[in-house]
Amino acid sequence: MSATGLDVFDKTLQTTNTWLKEIASVPGPDRQRAWRALGAVLRALRDRLTLDEAAHLGAELPLLVRGLYYDQWRPSEQTVPVRKREEFLAMIEDNLADTGTIDPEDAARAVFGVLDRHLACGEVAQVKKMLPAEVRTLWPDQTGMP
Repeated sequence: MSATGLDVFDKTLQTTNTWLKEIASVPGPDRQRAWRALGAVLRALRDRLTLDEAAHLGAELPLLVRGLYYDQWRPSEQTVPVRKREEFLAMIEDNLADTGTIDPEDAARAVFGVLDRHLACGEVAQVKKMLPAEVRTLWPDQTGMP
């Protein structure tokens, strides 16, 4: 029996729960903290991408996560010209300011690991290509491990 009565909602809930479980290994077992880490990293990433690439990435996300990704987005504003790893991590940290002690680097690595495991390889490659080399070091290595 369907939990919501709509397959599309059941699928996005299941997928989102899987992602949160994988991310929760970093900030702790609190799903709320995992949700906040996911949002903080996705928004920092989105704001660093070109408009076209941000839209392409958004289209690949599960429906529920897509809402989190597009939350507070202002596409008419220019892409944030982050070139340094520290600048990117500061963007994440700003979004996590009221969550307690979630390390922005750990959050980035956990979310990038989820994206690497669950999104199409071509999309991940496009996103990584748009990032400066210092920021790309936060993505998992070739073996899929963070």
